[in-house]
Amino acid sequence: MAENLIIAGESKEERYQQLLPQALALIDSESDLIAAMANSCAAIQQTFNWLWTGFYLVKNEELVLGPFQGPIACTRIRKGKGVCGSAWAQAQTLVVPDVDAFPGHIACSSLSRSEIVVPVCDQHGSVCAVLDVDSIELGSFDDTDRRYLEQICAALGRLFQ
Repeated sequence: MAENLIIAGESKEERYQQLLPQALALIDSESDLIAAMANSCAAIQQTFNWLWTGFYLVKNEELVLGPFQGPIACTRIRKGKGVCGSAWAQAQTLVVPDVDAFPGHIACSSLSRSEIVVPVCDQHGSVCAVLDVDSIELGSFDDTDRRYLEQICAALGRLFQ
């Protein structure tokens, strides 16, 4: 795939419909996990221009910062802590319309107002990473985001050995 991302849709759904096949092509054409995660972050960020888009990888029983786009971030998160650690512990996507209302939210940036975290699972169903996306606006994420981001994360999960 070329290094150009072409997104022309107006609505969130239209932008995802154009992003998804391009993101999947980037992932499917790459055997290196970090390279695929880096380009996935860039594609998502370029499409939506959210505050922060990135991955945390499960390493030694904690989440460790991986490829991302945005301001400096927390580097390590314990299982069950914050939105990322909770999504990992529960092995499910968490959509948080107001991070201030989430018990134990970890504020890596005071600008973050809403968040979605999607687990990346390997072929055995074990969570190996999470995709974390933060927005400066309340209520930015919904089932549309969940549906499309879960597809991207499922493709990335196939790269875990």
